[in-house]
Amino acid sequence: MLKKPQILNILFLSLIFFLILAYTNCAFEVEEVSVSSKSESQWETSGHADATAEAFTHWDEDTPPEVSTSCAKCHSTPGFIDFLADGSVDSAAPIGTTVECEVCHTDTETGALRVHTSVTFPSGEVIEDLGPEALCMECHQGRESGPDVDEEIADAAVADDDTISSSIGFKNVHYKAAAAVQFGTITKGGYEYSGNGYDARFAHVEGYNACKTCHDPHSLEVKIDDCNTCHTGTTDPKNIRYYGSYTDYNGNGNTTEGIHYEIPAFQEKLYAAILAYGTQVGAPVAYDSHTYPYFFNDTNGNGEVDSSEANYGNGYRSFTGRLLKACYNYQFSLKDHGAYAHGGKYVIQLLYDSIEDLNTYLNNPVSLDGMRRGDEGHFDGSAEAWRHWDDDGEVSSSCAKCHSAEGLPYLLENGENIAAEISNGLLCTTCHTSPPAVRTAGAVTFPSGVSKDMGDSSNLCLNCHQGRASKLSVDNAIAAAPGPYRFINIHYFPAAVVLLGSETHGGYEFTDKIYAGQKTFANHNGRFDTCIECHMGTQSPRKTDEQSSTYGDHNVHKPNPEDCVYCHGYDVSQPNQGYDPANFQFSGIRPGSIPDYDGDGNVSESIQNEIKGLEEALYAQIQAYAENILGMPVIYEGHTYPYLFNDTNANGEVDPGEAIYPNSYSSLDAALLKAVYNYQVSKKEPCGHIHNSRYIAQLLVDSIENLGGNISEYTWR
Repeated sequence: MLKKPQILNILFLSLIFFLILAYTNCAFEVEEVSVSSKSESQWETSGHADATAEAFTHWDEDTPPEVSTSCAKCHSTPGFIDFLADGSVDSAAPIGTTVECEVCHTDTETGALRVHTSVTFPSGEVIEDLGPEALCMECHQGRESGPDVDEEIADAAVADDDTISSSIGFKNVHYKAAAAVQFGTITKGGYEYSGNGYDARFAHVEGYNACKTCHDPHSLEVKIDDCNTCHTGTTDPKNIRYYGSYTDYNGNGNTTEGIHYEIPAFQEKLYAAILAYGTQVGAPVAYDSHTYPYFFNDTNGNGEVDSSEANYGNGYRSFTGRLLKACYNYQFSLKDHGAYAHGGKYVIQLLYDSIEDLNTYLNNPVSLDGMRRGDEGHFDGSAEAWRHWDDDGEVSSSCAKCHSAEGLPYLLENGENIAAEISNGLLCTTCHTSPPAVRTAGAVTFPSGVSKDMGDSSNLCLNCHQGRASKLSVDNAIAAAPGPYRFINIHYFPAAVVLLGSETHGGYEFTDKIYAGQKTFANHNGRFDTCIECHMGTQSPRKTDEQSSTYGDHNVHKPNPEDCVYCHGYDVSQPNQGYDPANFQFSGIRPGSIPDYDGDGNVSESIQNEIKGLEEALYAQIQAYAENILGMPVIYEGHTYPYLFNDTNANGEVDPGEAIYPNSYSSLDAALLKAVYNYQVSKKEPCGHIHNSRYIAQLLVDSIENLGGNISEYTWR
């Protein structure tokens, strides 16, 4: 039996326990209320809650005062909920609401989010498998697209792109079309000119690729503290510049300013081109960003919208197809104030191409000198190397290693290639596990079957710059069948097999011939012998260790002219420029040891021109052999697969209609197959003159000889 003191102790402990439990529950309740209160207070400061804004009061004076079905989805809470039910707004919404909690939450007490996973854009493109960002994207996608511009022009049935038609009206993308900017060419929000490539969705680092991961979902403010994880010292996102964007787009010489500051120069030049075009076609135009329909007749020709001109009755109705495209892109670039962060390169491309297109008509074109629309290849999301698979939905396993951001890391970690998501170029994490830490890559096996280890991070480069064929590929094709043969393509930028020469047998090396091995740059005193040492600047005697460790990452993997100019002097084509790195051109290098490769007697021309001379000689021999020996004339078009085509009229040139797949050349015998393979090796390695000119010269001259050409004038060994 318990004694009285024991009973009192138990009662006391029980009381303490219940007090703690009650306090804990109370604390949980207080915390839950405070979170809800904090979210609401943050929302109240946002544009979504501004009941006085035009976005929510525009319809107050209408009769009746209601938000129309075409606007209610994004400008009222009832309208958005109506839209989510079946994908359309069936009834006008009452005025007086903003974007309230119910738009995103099914239960405002628990904060449960609505489930919405796909969004259809004005272009008709559908983005699926989305998270909560789909709710944001429904309203921040714009209301027009590039295809809508084409449809407007087609419906007007104008004779050409420069015919004025009152049937062409301005197509306004609408406000804050952030999702259309971010997804780029995937959703075709901008007007994209035929034949040009455009960046796809801007891919940020993992964990920061959705609206709510960069913006506070209630205040809408950018989470600038999170930006500082990588972009240290940042207090304003306008100052951020992605590490893969070290192109001087606007040509002002500043490659460290935020992308935000690159864009205005393009907007200014495009507006100047728009004004000039309007005047030249006889219908002066001016723009006012605050007044619908934005473009007005410039009645006094001063290039501005005066107070008497800014009215609907003076709205511009003298568009041509060419002008509409440019004006649409101009407006597209202005109406997303965060475009620089959402898809700055996509916007730059649209603006650049609009200027370029107007220039084709202008008597006095607007200068684009010094301006660029794209990045270095690794980060040029508009290039075919990254856009080729857009219609496929994924990058195939045979291509993903080099043409996706995740392919190489997967290979290094798992030892196999698999299909990968389509990329907008490489990411920092393609080569870095956690920047600046670099991924480890061991010896690399080449298409010839040979393995090579360069002893540093150059092995990462070897994986993709090795080509996809070799001497072995050609020999196997010849051994497998008597011919005729189809062309064997080494693929693009096989820099590694050229640098390594006969060690990896990337070119077709003829029997009983001796070929140069790895270019060792003997006169460099042990420096600049690998990809990393040249392209990342880690061996420069004129840099500090700190500069060397970051140089390549921050200068788009190009060798530094400062490392070369003091030994190689000047560009041989500009002998009076002195030793100024700003004027130095790698294409102008000619080491003293280089003989007269092409036999033209010019021993002062650049080594690049020596190789070009041999390429021209081999191409002439290829064409002569195909016509005179095989009776099947051939032509080469380096930008069109499969590169070799039948010369149907035997004029030696690529004529319209010849460089198409059905006309591909399939009449190669063994000798011609070897020669055209080597020709392609040289053409697809545009820096072969730097990486290993002697190896390239040997391949070209030996190919000429194998086709029966006279090589006595060449010096190549």
